[in-house]
Amino acid sequence: MQGYFFAAGLTLLMALPAAVQAADLKRAEEIVGGRCFLCHGMEGEAASALYPRLAGQHADYIVKQLSDFKTGKRKSDTMSGMVGDLSPEEMKALGSFFEQKRPSHTSTTDAELAAVGRYIFTKGNQYSGVASCTSCHGSKGYGTPLLPRLAGQQPLYLENQLKQFNTRERNNDNAVMHSIASRLTELEVKAVSSYISTLE
Repeated sequence: MQGYFFAAGLTLLMALPAAVQAADLKRAEEIVGGRCFLCHGMEGEAASALYPRLAGQHADYIVKQLSDFKTGKRKSDTMSGMVGDLSPEEMKALGSFFEQKRPSHTSTTDAELAAVGRYIFTKGNQYSGVASCTSCHGSKGYGTPLLPRLAGQQPLYLENQLKQFNTRERNNDNAVMHSIASRLTELEVKAVSSYISTLE
């Protein structure tokens, strides 16, 4: 009998994490449906080219960005208002919610521009001191929990972020990006953004 209760208790304990995760994701869905969907869509697909696609993004990376928006380390009047009342648990839930969504990508409309971008992405530019994007974000642009997934990201959003790294408007992430962005020409920024957006 004692063994029965032990087994039943163990089964209950094993079921708890799944139940908690389901509740967290339900809460995340409520938050997304109440505010995030306006810019990022319910599936993290982005409602406009100005906003990032969040589907498939690393949960830990999303949590860091939300936290940085809340503390003001990353500047955005819109986002600081959106995250102001979020708890750390809700941020984690949102990270898990979007990480589980299916990523999308963009079909290129300029193959030659994308080809230039592919060169920069995979090889960098030894003449200007630009390192390849693959050295940090991986050969497919999938990144790591600490470095963002770039594959399939909105090209215009990528362009804007590179420009903000260059001008130091964005300084909450790896300082290496400041150096890289400052060495990219306008053509290279557009090209590499175009290429990255096509990655699946």
